[in-house]
Amino acid sequence: MDTVIIGSGIAGVSFAEKYRLLTPAAKITLITRENDGYYSRPLLSRGFSKNDIEQSIILKPFDKLRENGIHIVISAEATSINRKNQTVAVAGSGQEQSLPYDKLVISQGSAAFIPPPFKPYNQLFFCLNSLADLKALRRFRQGFLNENRNPDWAIVGGGLIGCEVASDLAVAGDSVTLFHAMDRLMERQLAAEDSALLLKVLTDSGIKVLLNQNVQGFAKQEEKVCVKTDVSTGFDGVIVACGFKPRTGLAEKAGLETGRGIKVNQYLQTTDNNIYAVGDIAELPNGKLYAYILPIRSQAFWLAGFMAGQEQNEWSPPVFTTKAKVHGFEAVHPYTL
Repeated sequence: MDTVIIGSGIAGVSFAEKYRLLTPAAKITLITRENDGYYSRPLLSRGFSKNDIEQSIILKPFDKLRENGIHIVISAEATSINRKNQTVAVAGSGQEQSLPYDKLVISQGSAAFIPPPFKPYNQLFFCLNSLADLKALRRFRQGFLNENRNPDWAIVGGGLIGCEVASDLAVAGDSVTLFHAMDRLMERQLAAEDSALLLKVLTDSGIKVLLNQNVQGFAKQEEKVCVKTDVSTGFDGVIVACGFKPRTGLAEKAGLETGRGIKVNQYLQTTDNNIYAVGDIAELPNGKLYAYILPIRSQAFWLAGFMAGQEQNEWSPPVFTTKAKVHGFEAVHPYTL
């Protein structure tokens, strides 16, 4: 049986490895836009205080997956799904090809969410959603370090990623101003008391935190990028960290039902019985997206067992907790998941 997987994040790779273990004879092909290997996305936000991050973030080179009988198509994009013929069109790596499948697993994950008013200015800011993004940020930052100075950053977004990145840049010695639209930090995950504690931890580390900010856009002024609120303030670099958006475009184009993510049943099947979605792209019947490591890995392992005929019960989320990787911060109350 031909099984094709789109995406090499924790969902796609965990599924591929488990499914290979359970079905030694299956043909497994994984399509990925990456070329560095299978890496830990949660470590991206610690990418400035760790000098060897480009190497230490790699959990497994793609050659290791190939040694286990998983065919990897790197630096490639799945451009369309032909549900009638059960093929996936792939472009990249200097070639175009059509891969047949009996079962298809979509695990593309999420892209950084760019608020619509910011999109005209996308050449003026960075995002941090991939190893390629981190490498670009590190190259940019190194230019300032080569001049014996640390850059002055603006980070737009005081959610989980924004706070983690702000903390890591401050620990690395950079100046950081954090703009947040709401009246407290990480309001979706933290109790008010913990938001106040987080604010203290960040300000004590030298970060300037600005709450209730209406960022209207950005502008280039000589060597600086200005963040436009009621006033315009210039920075060496700007990072937009306003959350994530599941990559549903391929599924929509194929006629699969989507909402916030790709809609699936409790067996992680889409509206096409031969196509599954797994990871933070999958929207369960309860409307939830599970964007954390433990439930994503649980989905991947469960789906491998289900497709191998070893699981009959519906997938259900495990009990799990999360934790912000902010230097020196420990929440007192449980996170809201």
